[in-house]
Amino acid sequence: MPGSRTGRPPVQRAVRRPATPRAPRENPLRRFHTRAQRAWDRPLTAYYLILGGSVLIIVLGLVMVYSASQITALQMSLPGSFFFRKQFLAACIGGVLLFAASRMPVKLHRALAYPILAGAVFLMALVQVPGIGMSVNGNQNWISLGGSFQIQPSEFGKLALVLWGADLMARKQEKRLLNQWKHMLVPLVPVSFLLLGLIMLGGDMGTAIILTAILFGLLWLAGAPTRLFAGVLSIAGVLGVILIKTSPNRMARLACIGATEPKTGVADCWQAVHGIYALASGGLFGSGLGASVEKWGQLPEAHTDFIFAVTGEELGLAGTLSVLALFAALGYAGIRVAGRTEDPFVRYAAGGVTTWITAQAVINIGAVLGLLPIAGVPLPLFSYGGSALLPTMFAIGLLIAFARDEPAARAALAMRQPRFGRKRGAGGPRGPRRWNTMRRRASAARSSGER
Repeated sequence: MPGSRTGRPPVQRAVRRPATPRAPRENPLRRFHTRAQRAWDRPLTAYYLILGGSVLIIVLGLVMVYSASQITALQMSLPGSFFFRKQFLAACIGGVLLFAASRMPVKLHRALAYPILAGAVFLMALVQVPGIGMSVNGNQNWISLGGSFQIQPSEFGKLALVLWGADLMARKQEKRLLNQWKHMLVPLVPVSFLLLGLIMLGGDMGTAIILTAILFGLLWLAGAPTRLFAGVLSIAGVLGVILIKTSPNRMARLACIGATEPKTGVADCWQAVHGIYALASGGLFGSGLGASVEKWGQLPEAHTDFIFAVTGEELGLAGTLSVLALFAALGYAGIRVAGRTEDPFVRYAAGGVTTWITAQAVINIGAVLGLLPIAGVPLPLFSYGGSALLPTMFAIGLLIAFARDEPAARAALAMRQPRFGRKRGAGGPRGPRRWNTMRRRASAARSSGER
């Protein structure tokens, strides 16, 4: 072999291999979108959204009730935590109802539909009996339970209409009767008008609007034709216009939409304008918990109908957007449960509950923002009021039960059951479970001839 000038053998250079082309890097936004899409498509997504979203709304609502109600309680010569303690007690009772509803089978929910409807109608009729019913803020829709405890039966009418209407429409769908307009309307619409009449006798138009929204939601889910749906909507619209025109109080509330001064013509828009003041002074992150100025006698109903305004003042835009995001997640989960089930009762009940909570939240927040007239409805799961909190938490328990009852969700929950409590010999068809410890792996390796 010929040598080099230095007498050393030539160095052999390694042959260069052709460079393999690198895979293009995935766009971070696309990777995030893919992961988010997978998370949304998981079987337990609706279950966790309903459970987590409702718990967060309730906890944040308790905090804001405590902050917003202190001044009102002190002005009434009551302890500062008076309203918070009552709301906390209602939340504890509602937690029991939520847990019970989430564990009930669907058959039991359907069996409770008629008793709840009968009880709600009886209590709503009892409100109009002199000496039993009470008037609060001009509305005759309360029953005193003794002391400072009162109950508003019309709040339970929402739950009654959802359960009874869902059971009725499910039975008619099973018998294939919903293709006839008379079976779609009767007796759903007459019973709904009965509930609406009992509510309007007390002057509570806000709750009547929510019941009307539930009725329309059930008809929409039942596949009501456009002409039928438009006809019922037209009748309800005409009745609503008549009720508003014949009431100076409702006309004054309608005149306060978009008001920027406390006195707008003949209407006194003090509450609506000071709600806007509270939201405007909150800024991005608010003035801090307990630092609201408007709750010091300027903003009426600070812990009930206008608690969202106090939230905006103390927690700012970030706090209000968080509340809106929680309600949006709750609404999405309810729609997902209603859309993925094959049980007609579950579809109607889930759709009715979602319509109820979403419509009530939109009406309350729209009134605080000055976009809708003040209807006097609380923010669900958030505002003060045990009569509104108890049936709403039971309805949330319904959604949780329906989300758990999906076949994919049921299988996913079964796979997550703990296995540490299994006894030896109870491992199913494969025999008892053997723990994969280091000693067993070593013994398995020796038996296979490995060294």
